Amino acid sequence: MMSYRRGERAIAVCLTVLSGYVDAIGFIYLGGYFLAFMSGNSTRLGVGFGQGWMHAALPAGLISLFVAGVVIGTLTGRRRGPHRRVYVLALVFLLLAGAALCHRFSADHLTIALMVLAMGAENTVFERNGEVSIGLTYMTGTLVKLGQRLTLAFLGGDRFGWVWHLLLWLGLISGTLIGAIAYERFGLDALWAPVAAALAITLTMTRLPEPIPVPPDCVPRGDRTGRPKG
Repeated sequence: MMSYRRGERAIAVCLTVLSGYVDAIGFIYLGGYFLAFMSGNSTRLGVGFGQGWMHAALPAGLISLFVAGVVIGTLTGRRRGPHRRVYVLALVFLLLAGAALCHRFSADHLTIALMVLAMGAENTVFERNGEVSIGLTYMTGTLVKLGQRLTLAFLGGDRFGWVWHLLLWLGLISGTLIGAIAYERFGLDALWAPVAAALAITLTMTRLPEPIPVPPDCVPRGDRTGRPKG
């Protein structure tokens, strides 16, 4: 997180607000299942298996769709070269727009599926060397880093290194709150707000310089014992 520029960190916070909003809509609509927080669905999957396979079907389907979204987002980013983040964000926008349109035609099951795919794809926006570097829909790792950064501050290190991790968490919480209120008033029509937000974030990202990727071939290879050659 701290290795990114301030504008990139701000976009990451905005994306956590978006994911919290979408997750809240899905959580209420599905009666306690998540569209973005797959740790919660994994718990529901295990409990569901204990109660009978029918109880496990929904969380299993949501997890599968989320993973598919990650795959689609990763493939989109890798095929688009240096502007990968803009294209991944455009993918998220298109998936959410498709979800909102499906609701207009009363295809709510497809609406939910597209929302989950969008949340999976969103997590591939910030990626380095093939690995997700900022989780945007789950906060356990962020809270761990928050605690670590607070510890470093207490020990005389960077006094404000914990702030961005706190903002990520607060972004998710605030998005969840807004999404819950919006759903109570507008139902699934509340999806048009994250569609507009995703478009705005995508356009903003086009104004930020793309980081220079580090090709995997540039990483020194070790021998079979794991020691670097030479």
